Amino acid sequence: MAEQKTAIIDGNEAAAKIAHLCSDVLCIYPITPSSNMGEWADEWSSKGQTNLWGTIPEVVEMQSEAGAAGAVHGALQAGAMTTTFTASQGLLLKIPNMYKIAGELTPSVIHVSARSLAAQALSIFGDHSDVMSARQTGYAFLSSSSVQEAMDMALISYASTLEGRVPVLHFFDGFRTSHEVSKITDVSEEIVREMIDEDLIREHRNRAMNPEKPVLRGTAQNPDVYFQGRETVNKYYEAMPAIVQKAMDKFAKLTGRQYKIFEYFGAEDAEKVIIIMGSGADTTHETVEQLIASGEKVGVLKCRLFRPFDEKALLNALPKTVKKIAVLDRCKEPGSAGEPLYKDVVTAIAQDALAGEKIFTAMPVVVGGRYGLSSKEYTPAMIKGIYDELGKDQPKNDFTVGIIDDLTNTNIDYDKSYNTGVHKDTVQALFYGLGSDGTVGANKNSIKIIGEGTDQYAQGYFVYDSKKSGAGTVSHLRFGPKPMRSPYLIEDGSANFIGCHMPVFLEKIDMISKAAKDSVFLLNTQEPIDKVWDTFPKHMQEQIIEKNISVYVIDAFKVAEHTGMGNRINTIMQTCFFAISNVLPKDEAIAAIKKAVEKTYSKKGEDIVELNFKAIDETLDQLHKLDIPAAASDSFTLKDPVPANAPDFVKDVLGEIIAGRGDELPVSKMPCDGTFPTATTQYEKRNIALEIPVWEKDICIQCGKCTFVCPHAC
Repeated sequence: MAEQKTAIIDGNEAAAKIAHLCSDVLCIYPITPSSNMGEWADEWSSKGQTNLWGTIPEVVEMQSEAGAAGAVHGALQAGAMTTTFTASQGLLLKIPNMYKIAGELTPSVIHVSARSLAAQALSIFGDHSDVMSARQTGYAFLSSSSVQEAMDMALISYASTLEGRVPVLHFFDGFRTSHEVSKITDVSEEIVREMIDEDLIREHRNRAMNPEKPVLRGTAQNPDVYFQGRETVNKYYEAMPAIVQKAMDKFAKLTGRQYKIFEYFGAEDAEKVIIIMGSGADTTHETVEQLIASGEKVGVLKCRLFRPFDEKALLNALPKTVKKIAVLDRCKEPGSAGEPLYKDVVTAIAQDALAGEKIFTAMPVVVGGRYGLSSKEYTPAMIKGIYDELGKDQPKNDFTVGIIDDLTNTNIDYDKSYNTGVHKDTVQALFYGLGSDGTVGANKNSIKIIGEGTDQYAQGYFVYDSKKSGAGTVSHLRFGPKPMRSPYLIEDGSANFIGCHMPVFLEKIDMISKAAKDSVFLLNTQEPIDKVWDTFPKHMQEQIIEKNISVYVIDAFKVAEHTGMGNRINTIMQTCFFAISNVLPKDEAIAAIKKAVEKTYSKKGEDIVELNFKAIDETLDQLHKLDIPAAASDSFTLKDPVPANAPDFVKDVLGEIIAGRGDELPVSKMPCDGTFPTATTQYEKRNIALEIPVWEKDICIQCGKCTFVCPHAC
């Protein structure tokens, strides 16, 4: 087994690293959340980083996703190992070329950070609706459920496509995996070399269109022969699952990480099984572990190779005792008799019964469900609810979980208070900041400091608002002694540390409900220390007292201004976190922060590094612990998200979204065709600016620029 090192990266970088090593040409076009893969590849090539064959991959940015797909097709026909990255509608624009690439049996890999398709509304967040829309193209579909798998499956994809000649669409959940930062085991270049067969590379290059050896490819065929031509590829698709499994087995010998195209985890005599793919498989795995410990006969079957669908492998992986199966799809196909994975599972089980092989003693009941559309949370509580539903005599089919469907009653109930309890030895930290204020960047640095400087595992997930810059961000960080199987947000009552980087959040967000007992709360505020307690809403004060929360206060804006940092408070707040969280010894942590600052900002000049050092040193002098009174004062309550005179729709729907309670909105409140009223910005008072512009009517020339710069204030 080759020697392996750890790395702290996100899913996009994990897949991009393998793609860059295994490609001659990368044709890119940016689309959230896949853009970072192309950015990494472009950066590495611009720095002269070479691929497996010692050449610098050519990174070509095209004018559209369709253009990128056309360039991929052309480069492949010239014999180049070629890759692209995409998501959502971008993938749909590639479909015409994907049919051609697959039809011509051309080895290649597309990496997709799977994302919602724009339907009744656009969404930049993750589910499987895009990849499922391309499943008929003839590509093999290989799914990753974690950052580690994003790297491992990327390599298995290249090894498999070269041998099987079926192109591979390698996908993982957009944002949930693509942007999760995690401590993983790196795949070295030596392992990549072992996995990639040079004879197969030569075969691919020898099939290139070449005027020295002319052939005709891409003909038109008539009714007499087209049908026969489509059937010629059957043997390649029949062979592909075994080829993928062989690549997985070879990878296991090199790394010790064994994967299966259908991988079962759970009780050997399980009666209730969930079948799922993507990041939800890890959450289900974690939950199954706890349910088995409490005596339940449950299991999870992780689908990794979705196409070609190997029915025998699916059936052989299931425990023979299974009585009830829930198949979960992260997409919706309106009007269908069930979603894609569900239909394939039902077909496999039905065909087994028709063939008379009868793998199961009794035909299991199979129901389908939808979860997690557009990165909607999928939690252990929901999974427990699904197993409870399977325990009923007639479990609901075509169900949803995680929403309230008061129109067609598809949702199943679950106990929201259920918790696996796996994080009792884990530090869980929450940070509330603003887009582009540096909070997310500082937290990524914190993960690297802890992950690289200690034996602890680290995981970071960052909740972005689609308004991006200037909108709220919530960073969810976990540090612990064991690898994490928790691709879900930190739950209520379990955060050991909460950092509030903008004091206005006190009026809007019930942050302390997330805090565990004896936890730490850090507030950045411009209020004098003796006035801070009165800026907390009464409900928050009561929770601080009841949960025995330690409160620390700093005026990070003042420190930033005094040390020449402008409005960048990220380094200051990061220093506070390490000083009071006890994740690392204080002196060791401060030294590590300075080292990280040097690494991050040295290319911007020594002046910037020194400013950050100065800010770190001054931070420790300005950090104060608040004395907590014995009882709550007669303080205020949380502000209503919109004014009382707002229209009903604004109060009932938009106001709930603004307040961060959109998850609780029932289906009946949402417009069925995505049509919303206009002129509603006037009701959202975000109140996030430290300074606001003032209209000077005596010198105004009515140029109108102010309304562009700040429509809220003007």
